[in-house]
Amino acid sequence: MSRLFGTDGVRGIANQELTPDLAYKLGWAGAQVLAGECQHRPTILIGSDTRISCGMLEAALISGINSAGADVYVCGVIPTPGIAYLTRKYQCDAGVMISASHNSFEYNGIKFFSSKGYKLPDEIEDHIEQMVRAYDPADCDRPTGAAVGRRIEKKNASRDYVEHLKRRMSVDLTGMKIALDCANGACAHIAPGLFSDLGADVVAIGTEPDGCNINDGCGSTHLERLRQLVRREGCDIGIAFDGDTDRMLAVDENGRDVDGDVIMAIIALDMHEANELHDDTLVVTVMSNLGLDLMAREKGIKLVKTKVGDRYVLEEMLRHGFSIGGEQSGHIILLEHATTGDGMLSALRLLRALAHQKTNLSSASGIMTVLPQVLKSSRVANERKAAAMADQDILSAIAKMEERLHGEGRVLVRPSGTEPIIRVMLEGRDIEEITRMADQLTELISSRYGL
Repeated sequence: MSRLFGTDGVRGIANQELTPDLAYKLGWAGAQVLAGECQHRPTILIGSDTRISCGMLEAALISGINSAGADVYVCGVIPTPGIAYLTRKYQCDAGVMISASHNSFEYNGIKFFSSKGYKLPDEIEDHIEQMVRAYDPADCDRPTGAAVGRRIEKKNASRDYVEHLKRRMSVDLTGMKIALDCANGACAHIAPGLFSDLGADVVAIGTEPDGCNINDGCGSTHLERLRQLVRREGCDIGIAFDGDTDRMLAVDENGRDVDGDVIMAIIALDMHEANELHDDTLVVTVMSNLGLDLMAREKGIKLVKTKVGDRYVLEEMLRHGFSIGGEQSGHIILLEHATTGDGMLSALRLLRALAHQKTNLSSASGIMTVLPQVLKSSRVANERKAAAMADQDILSAIAKMEERLHGEGRVLVRPSGTEPIIRVMLEGRDIEEITRMADQLTELISSRYGL
């Protein structure tokens, strides 16, 4: 039986894999585990992105939490990092975000935060999962009368979160023209106002969510429209968020993409020069471009690499007190200011770095030469991923490709923790060669294990 929790909560197609019944059980079990030891009436904070299924899952989740005797503060549509911050601010016993992040609208997810605003460690998720699987409605000691949990609206949640961002990362944007792509997601109603309040002339797209258009041809996974907008409007920079606003990518004034590796390089160097980079260290994952290694070596910055997944980056940062870490996808954690990745906070920190250096994004991006990288994927059912990763023919093909790259590139194959796919990444100096190799490897995986 596969684990219910993936690398970022419980994910699946809404109403098929992630059902209201499962959401109810997760709410009930989560309240029992996360608020079970407190000596007061427990409170749990809930927010969501703009997916059509969020209302359905929210209702079921709240019912489960209330049936365990815990109150629920409901924030409505709000970014994931907003839930992480407000869980602490409102002194809640836990927080829950309903979102499938960058995935398309038919997917949804439920992820829990501790009372301190951190994602849960595996052992606590496993405890919740055990209670979900063992749930028996005939054997539950449910509270009655006044002990039943209540549903309480938190009408100022978005405002409180935005004010927090302004306090933590204020930067004067007067004179800048900024293009935003809000992905028709969780920040669509707040990001344009935030950047305008800081002085920018803002042009925005992806601000009309209808329940089905989140991440649809927009946001950080689809930069085409933002590139066009930057060029057409003559913007100084373009910033794209994903559906729940825990990540961001950028487009420079010429309409060229700037990924998370380059953004982290710019911010980390600015922190390094200001003596704000703890132990001169940047934490990244094995997916980061080799060009980042070369930049770090040249600038006197140490790189620590983890497995793919922001939770592993955060664990390493907490273990050693490192200041900044993140992923190539634009999920960047600024630990002095936040407990999780925060797209708007990261965007403001990038803009602050550019202001400090008195430069634009295209010039700042020259700090790092990005080596050619090809990322492809094969659709593989979750239950077949382990067999694919252990297949000797696939392992042999990987080894032969690495030998052909002569130490000037690499092959990385890994199963997704949130989708039924196996990702194949190749890096090297010859884009045509590594593209052919990536195609060969994905075809081999798909021919044997593909959906």
